[in-house]
Order: sequence, then C-alpha cells, then structure tokens
Amino acid sequence: MKVKILGAGPAGLYLAALLKQDNPSHEIEIFEKNPRHATWGFGVVFSDRALEFLKADDQALYDYLTPHLETWPEITVVHNDHHIPIAGNGFSSIGRLELLTLMFAYVEKLDVKINFDIDIKSLADLGSADLIVGSNGAFSWLRDENQQKFGTTVDWRPNRFIWYGTTKPFNSLTLTFRETDAGVFCAHHYRYRPDRSTFLVEVDEQTWHRAGFEKMSEQDTIKYCEKVFANDLEGHPIITNHSHWRQFPAIWNERWSYDNIVLIGDALRTAHFSIGSGTRLAMEDAVALFKALKAHNNDVAAALPYFQEIRLPPMKKIWDAANVSIRWYEEMGHLVKDLTPVEFAYSYMTRTGRVSHQEVKKRDPQLALAYEKLHPDVLQSQ
Repeated sequence: MKVKILGAGPAGLYLAALLKQDNPSHEIEIFEKNPRHATWGFGVVFSDRALEFLKADDQALYDYLTPHLETWPEITVVHNDHHIPIAGNGFSSIGRLELLTLMFAYVEKLDVKINFDIDIKSLADLGSADLIVGSNGAFSWLRDENQQKFGTTVDWRPNRFIWYGTTKPFNSLTLTFRETDAGVFCAHHYRYRPDRSTFLVEVDEQTWHRAGFEKMSEQDTIKYCEKVFANDLEGHPIITNHSHWRQFPAIWNERWSYDNIVLIGDALRTAHFSIGSGTRLAMEDAVALFKALKAHNNDVAAALPYFQEIRLPPMKKIWDAANVSIRWYEEMGHLVKDLTPVEFAYSYMTRTGRVSHQEVKKRDPQLALAYEKLHPDVLQSQ
C-alpha cells in the first residue's frame, strides 16, 4: 500500500510507525512544512490515564518514550495566593520538539521517509497514493479546501491565550489564577525538562482589551505577564518562541474521510489544551485508523468508514468534555471572585461533569472533606 501523510506531528508519525511495523512493504512518505529542528510551543502533557492507552497498545513505544518524561503525582490550583494541591492527578510532560525528535528517529529506523521543509499546498502537488492522510494540524489546508465534503465547523472561542515558556521548573502541573485591575489572568504551567516549564497565559476577551494587549509590543507583553505572575515566577523570566496571542478554534468534522483521503489529529478535531489530551487523541486516532485498515486487509474504501465508526464514541466523550472545560475558563473571572479557594479548586476538578464528588473523594479525600464542610448538602446528593 502506498501511503502519503501530510504533517509530521504525533498522529502522522505514529500511524506511519504502526503501518510499517505491521507490513514493511508499505511505501510510506511523510511531508512536513517545517524544518526538522523547528516547532512552535514548549512542552506537552499526558495524564496517567492518557499513557495507559499507549502502554496497552504499544509497549515498545511506551518504553521508548517514558524515560524522557518529567512526572509528578498531583496538580495544584492557585487561587491568588492560596495553593491547593490536589492528589490523585498524575501527569507527565515532555518538550514538544523532544517528543517529535524521538518520533522522527523511531519512524526513520523503520524506513519511513520524512520530507522536511516542504510545503505541499495541493493534492496535485502530493501526487497519487492508495491512502492520503491529513494530519497537518488545526489549520489544515486539506480540510479547509474540502469543508463541504468533511462537514467542517469551526467555533472560535473568545478567550485569548499565549504559549510561553519559563526557566523556572515547576513541581507539578499548576493552574494559577490571579486577579488584577484588568481582570483575571490564568497561567497553565508545568515542567517539561529539569530546567524549563511551559507557561501558557490565558485571559478572557474583556481582560485582554482592558490590559491593552492589542497595541502592546512583544517585549511589553512579556513584562506585563511577568509582573502579573511575579510571585509564581520568583525572578525567572518568561521566554518566547514566536509566541503571540491566539483564540482557540473548536473544530469538528461530521465526515472524517472522502474517497481515499482521511483526517486525523487536530486536523480532524481540536480538544482544548485545558484537558491535556491533544497529543493523546492524535495518537489514539492513529491506532484506530491502523486497526481499521488491518481489519479490512487495507481495503481503504471499507476501512475509512469503519475508522469513524469505532473511533467516534470514545473520542466524542473527550471532545465534549474539552468544550465544557473551555466554557469554564471563559467564566473564570466570575468564578475566582465568587468562590472561596476550596470551592474554586473543587469547581475546577468537577468542571466537565466527568468527575463526581465520589471521584473527588477517591482522588483527594482532604479536598472532598473541605468542600463537604462548606456544602454539607453534597453528601445528601450522593
């Protein structure tokens, strides 16, 4: 089978590896518009639950990646200066470029060709193949040029975010919320190597305008954010990697394929970074597509509808939860002001509706007990 993959992200790379391991005679070629050693952003995270799928489906890749991960057993919610650690929420992280570099080496050892610094802009430029995979990210031209065929919808959410890093190595995945004269600022931060952390700053639309960010230079924006989070950064600088303010596009496609073309990863659907599942979803897409092809003996016409059939239910649950999480962050200004630190941390834990009070109690009995003291009626609803 001749396979051409647009985009050398986790989804496309992992699919190539699975296919080639299963059948070395497959001709697989990946086309990536960026240079080999370039990527935007800083670190990415996996929850303990997110890594369970990889261990179950691919022990070899799990063993290959896990020595490079930073890990911690809890998350921390900071409500102004109140730090609330929440147990039972293990996470791991790795630099985005380090993850991709490891994956490049992994698939190239399998004799998969990766073409870097090649910006394919049309199917004609790509040439013929038995299967064409669009794994070229949230701004996929392949999807955008065929929106009617895929049934694409894009919902641009109002909050603004900017993906920074810092030299401070934080001890856990931390969500820090700070009230300012302009409004509430949130930082999503976590260590992804011993001397570096991701430091993603998010604000609602009104706060973004009140702070004057639309007219602010890159350096002035950094200085402003360093001042807001001075107590958290403790003198460490914010660092940039072509960082700029963005809005999050909640992308969905009713149809995942047409003819011999299929979408996976962020090209297929985006899941808000607040649930830390984007890379997991991308790699699970690759597993499901591989299994669909294998189940139909690489009959692409039969495999692609089956891929959507088997993948849709589990993926939709996470996507729906991510969209609920987006809206919680859009209300964070009111939540920080109206809730006590304990109530706020509890609201964060239960924001998607997937974590019940019993589950909070199982993960962190102290947080559950503190919340019960404020709201004894929660015991009656169990």
